[in-house]
Amino acid sequence: MKIAMGADHAGYRRKEALKEYLQDLGHEITDVGTDSTDRVDYPAFGKKAAELVAEGSCEKGIVICGSGIGIGIAANKVRGVRCAMVSEPYSAKLARRHNDANMIAMGARTIGGDMTREIARAFLEEEFEGGRHSARVEQLEDGAWEK
Repeated sequence: MKIAMGADHAGYRRKEALKEYLQDLGHEITDVGTDSTDRVDYPAFGKKAAELVAEGSCEKGIVICGSGIGIGIAANKVRGVRCAMVSEPYSAKLARRHNDANMIAMGARTIGGDMTREIARAFLEEEFEGGRHSARVEQLEDGAWEK
């Protein structure tokens, strides 16, 4: 699977470790940065990864900052992206099953390395259930609640 990954300085090391793990599992990673622990602003990296997912260049995306919150908000600004902030595998599975999330955001300062791998694997292996959830996802996509 093609996966877009991005992180700020706080998430850089976690992104690098997770990227290696996912590549070992056979996934193709497009890394949009950052490339060091030098201070950067997370919105640019959340947006870059999300754009790759929204345009279809990557099937899924994973973004990481200190808490996971800011970079996830940035990713969700891109139309067509449903980025869920997750901190354990069950939420990652439900994000896929019920919300058809195509991205997840995680916090490098709040989640350990082993847990990060478990979350990513759960997210990438889970399928969208469709059915009753499809109408809700469509509402997210077309802004039906705004009408």
